[in-house]
Amino acid sequence: MTRPLTNWAGNFRFSAREVLQPGSVAELQAAVRNREHVKVLGTGHSFNGIADSAGTILLLDALPSAISLDPTTSTVRAAAGVTFGELGAYLHARGFSIPNLASLPHISLAGAFATGTHGSGVANPILAASVAALELVKADGELVKLSRATDADVFDGVVVGLGALGVVVSVTLDVIPAFEVRQDVYLDLAFDAALAEFEELMAAAYSVSLFTNWQQAAFDMVWCKNRVGDPATRDPQTPLFGARPATTNQHPIPGLDSVHCTDQLSRPGPAHERLPHFRMDFLPSHGDELQTEYLLPRHHAIAAFNALRPLHGEIAQLVLVNEIRTVARDSLWMSPAYRRDSVAFHFTWKPDWAAVQGLLAKLEAALAPFEPRPHWGKVFRMPPAEVHKHCPRLEDFRALAHAFDPDGKFRNRFLDTYVVG
Repeated sequence: MTRPLTNWAGNFRFSAREVLQPGSVAELQAAVRNREHVKVLGTGHSFNGIADSAGTILLLDALPSAISLDPTTSTVRAAAGVTFGELGAYLHARGFSIPNLASLPHISLAGAFATGTHGSGVANPILAASVAALELVKADGELVKLSRATDADVFDGVVVGLGALGVVVSVTLDVIPAFEVRQDVYLDLAFDAALAEFEELMAAAYSVSLFTNWQQAAFDMVWCKNRVGDPATRDPQTPLFGARPATTNQHPIPGLDSVHCTDQLSRPGPAHERLPHFRMDFLPSHGDELQTEYLLPRHHAIAAFNALRPLHGEIAQLVLVNEIRTVARDSLWMSPAYRRDSVAFHFTWKPDWAAVQGLLAKLEAALAPFEPRPHWGKVFRMPPAEVHKHCPRLEDFRALAHAFDPDGKFRNRFLDTYVVG
């Protein structure tokens, strides 16, 4: 097939010699079994080479996109290429939901789980924490099923698998009763006011995001997503630590049209139409951009933010928006929130890699005392030894990768450099 081998943002060009679209799991098994080097490319929302292969790239969008709900066990099984938007709509129509979603509903389930993608909320872990079972094609073409219940010794290592263990073809997720969310945005929250009440601020809603472009010493916006009916919900017309309620819908990047964003102004809607920042029926985010993210222990949030403030002028020149969120701890070996409640510093940059990589060196030096873990799917410059230092289960994961893929069929330059090399 003919397809430009670039990621969604266009900053990374894949090096594969062959691109295949198997139409069935059996075809997928044969493709894996008969090739030397294989990787899967999902919706292309990574910004580095984690999904690259010098051999074959597999696209799963021709596989049946089946979804099946089991209300008796409160689980749903879905094909790996199903997007969160599709899954959310399916579940809501049947009275169920998943607890949280990322900013973009357009991303695929397997891709998000493999890279440790997250949403927001002091009590909400990464999205992969909902995975109860998965089906995976190993390097020899064997289709295996692993679950939290039957494979407890390795399952926490498999879920955030970084594409190093095999090709995930389906996932089974825990689901909860459907709920609605109302979204409110507050404008112009001074940095000092936010930091003085940081814990209370981040607990002010089910999901809270702070946005700044560093043009002033303030968060341009605070996005609060509340579950409808929660007893602790505050009056949305009351200023939030000095930030004033917005009276029109907003876009996280100042000046962009909010038509692409999920509805605000306290209008309730299904969770899958409010927890993401962007609507499923529009192209997501800015597009022509780079993204970086680091997760740190949450108790370092204030000190880490203050360590970035001397760089405010350089950040302001290159950033489109900087988002700060919280993520609850989990037990998944390669999760960036493994065993620590975390704060996530996410940067959406202008597409100037030469300038961005120069700034990243300074930014990472400022954050180094606070145990940063990079998001596996974003751009970063941390030396491999520094990345390894903050991955306490790395050796266990390497052993798991070797057991699943002894000849390195699923390895690539990124994995060799930062994970299994």
